[in-house]
Amino acid sequence: MTAAPAAPPLLRDRRFLLLAAARTISVLGNAFARVALAFAVLALPGAGPGRLSLVLACQALPMLLFILVGGVIADRMSRSRLMVLSDVIGAAAYAGLAAMILTGYAPLWALCALAVLAGTATALFLPALEGVVPLIVPESALQRANGILRIGTNSATLLGLALSGVTVAFVGAGWALAWNAVSFVASAVLVNGLRLARRPRAASSGWADLRDGWYEFSSRQWLWVVVAQYALVVAAINAMVGVLGPLAANDHLGGARAWSLIVAAQALGMLAGAGIATRIRVRRPLLVAVLATFPFAAPMILLGAHAPIWSIAAAMFCSGVANDIFGVLWVTTIQREVPEEALSRVSAYDLFGSLAFAPLGLLVAGPAAARFGTGPALAGCAALVVVATGAALLSPQIRSLRAPRPANTADTAPGYAGKEDAAPADAGAQPAADPGASPSP
Repeated sequence: MTAAPAAPPLLRDRRFLLLAAARTISVLGNAFARVALAFAVLALPGAGPGRLSLVLACQALPMLLFILVGGVIADRMSRSRLMVLSDVIGAAAYAGLAAMILTGYAPLWALCALAVLAGTATALFLPALEGVVPLIVPESALQRANGILRIGTNSATLLGLALSGVTVAFVGAGWALAWNAVSFVASAVLVNGLRLARRPRAASSGWADLRDGWYEFSSRQWLWVVVAQYALVVAAINAMVGVLGPLAANDHLGGARAWSLIVAAQALGMLAGAGIATRIRVRRPLLVAVLATFPFAAPMILLGAHAPIWSIAAAMFCSGVANDIFGVLWVTTIQREVPEEALSRVSAYDLFGSLAFAPLGLLVAGPAAARFGTGPALAGCAALVVVATGAALLSPQIRSLRAPRPANTADTAPGYAGKEDAAPADAGAQPAADPGASPSP
């Protein structure tokens, strides 16, 4: 592993800056909403844990159900236009939630309907986002671009979570939700500045596109092996972060303050990991990415063993570093290896598969802790991470896939024109950005 050679000046590229700003602002708003929505629902007359769970489930379920649809749509139209549309939908959903909380009129059916709308917006947005980056960033700069985007979103998450509690306490949950709606509008305006051309009209049906996307996904062993690995890893992480970690902190570490410190250490680690990922150059990115999954087991083992809080926080910091090194190398590999015209569909299958068992991890964690104890349940999660990661390393493609050698070509110049910009556009398509413009989200 060596330091990467000098990268193109992404931070002077107008379109890349637009994308980075859009992502940072919208993630900051979502960090506010994560806290505000929970407290807003719980503050309503007659509300309790059951109502909160229902509203949050209505937000999470559409993302899983519609993510594949979002991938198909993103590969059939201008991805930037789909991102703008999803931002507008998200803004409407959170504006409606804010209005109901501020006015005090918030029937359960309306809360659930708007939560479904917010989850649907996310399902449309994410596959399009994964497909936009390689259109505006040259291949030689993909890893650095993905790392910079993660630095912005991780910083926004940290800031948003830190400020959200204060904001809710001083101005109320309704106004915090309103800020999230404003952040979606700002993101839509910024993304609209990308003006990527429309994609050629597809003659095939949506079902055929979905089938072709499945072929692109399933025909690459390295791709489906890592997604299968992460279906189990994400379930274990969800069980720890959502249920078992707070239980262990409450029983042995002094409660919420200790758990907040541990979670903050992980967030700082993710920020550091994204920074490292922008600088390193690895010959076998998938091998390094999968090996980076092993540290996820360390905080699970330490929590279950009632280790000192400083050691658990240090392990969580390391797992945060590993998390973003994995994330940057993984996304960059997909963007390099999958044909651009199928990229959003393949990304949708990746997201769908990786999140498939996430609700199950939350569902099983509580009963497992009650039956076997929190420590053994955490040990089981750690074992799941280690076994799934070890099994993934058996794949020859994961061990052998190499990154392309750096090349000094014209595509590293600041005026690089994205692949989609070079494609023919329909009549009425938005014009591509000026030749001298820089990339963005």
